[in-house]
Amino acid sequence: MNPVRIGVIGCGAISKAYLKHAQPFAILDIAACADLDHERAEQRAQEFGVPRACSVDQLLADHSIDLVLNLTVPQAHAPIALRAIEAGKHVYSEKPFAVTPKEGRRVLDAAAAKGVRVGNAPDTFFGAGHQTARRLVDQGVIGRPVAATAFMMSPGVENWHPNAKFFYEPGGGPLFDMGPYYITDLLQLLGPMTKVCGSTAIAIPQRVIPSPSGAGPGTTIEVHTPDHVTGSISFANGCIATLVMSFAVVHADLWPLTVFGTNGTLRVPDPNGFDGSVFLRLPDDEDWQEVPTDHRTGYGRAVGLADMAHAIRSGRPHRASGDLAFVVLEAMQGLLDSGHLGHSIELTAKSVRPTALPTNLPEGYLDS
Repeated sequence: MNPVRIGVIGCGAISKAYLKHAQPFAILDIAACADLDHERAEQRAQEFGVPRACSVDQLLADHSIDLVLNLTVPQAHAPIALRAIEAGKHVYSEKPFAVTPKEGRRVLDAAAAKGVRVGNAPDTFFGAGHQTARRLVDQGVIGRPVAATAFMMSPGVENWHPNAKFFYEPGGGPLFDMGPYYITDLLQLLGPMTKVCGSTAIAIPQRVIPSPSGAGPGTTIEVHTPDHVTGSISFANGCIATLVMSFAVVHADLWPLTVFGTNGTLRVPDPNGFDGSVFLRLPDDEDWQEVPTDHRTGYGRAVGLADMAHAIRSGRPHRASGDLAFVVLEAMQGLLDSGHLGHSIELTAKSVRPTALPTNLPEGYLDS
């Protein structure tokens, strides 16, 4: 199977994870990388053996590039995707899909008109723990899912991320930054979503970003998007999930994702990672039982990209699709709108549940 030639746009912190985890997949040929900071693109190319560092315009004009890996900041995801599509290239973007559903719809419509594919992070649901949990739900081991909880609660990112400001602008915040992991995993576990209801707050209106040197008072920024979001998500199967996404708390000792059924409860690994243990407790169990996995462990960023590349060559649908990401985007925007308007929001996009990953796939291969 011929490799898909990839051009990377955006060589910031997350690009290192993609370039590292792309290496086991023969289907991926990382041919070029570009960044507004050309020196950073050259540094990343040298670090990971990418043959060419160039400008964004040069990369988009390169007819040998099949697919653009879009690793820009959230506000640039849709504009760069649209430029790549106009150039006749498939595109796979970091999360979120776009800053607004209107932008996301433009991307999907443009790709359909041009006959190219759109993919999007997160792909953590490919991980062994998440796929094992899905199998247990699909087999009815916990009965009918009734409730689920998803918690991501932290003080924020300014003390560790080198470019923290954009996390507190529209398209950032805990919901748009971290929510895609949790909502995507809930959808792949439970199926289509139908309605959301949310409450939002800016709990800490100003944040201090430490100075790079560690000396001095740092930089104070204004927070322009909710840094604490709670809500519920209703699913077509009758399950109702409770969601808390926060950049405003400390010491939240809560299991990240749990599914409660009529015949048992399932503790799912953190959707912010690929692997992790799955725990099951049935009515007569005195304690939690760890469930062995029959899926490959060790995936990292780029597995969704590799799955998309395999799908392009074989003609099947890819799992981390633009349609899936758009549904998640609509749900996140619905939670924000609900918090502002004070009533629940019906979801209108067709909710797409990705197919389960086959068990025991050979390393570097995702078609089966």
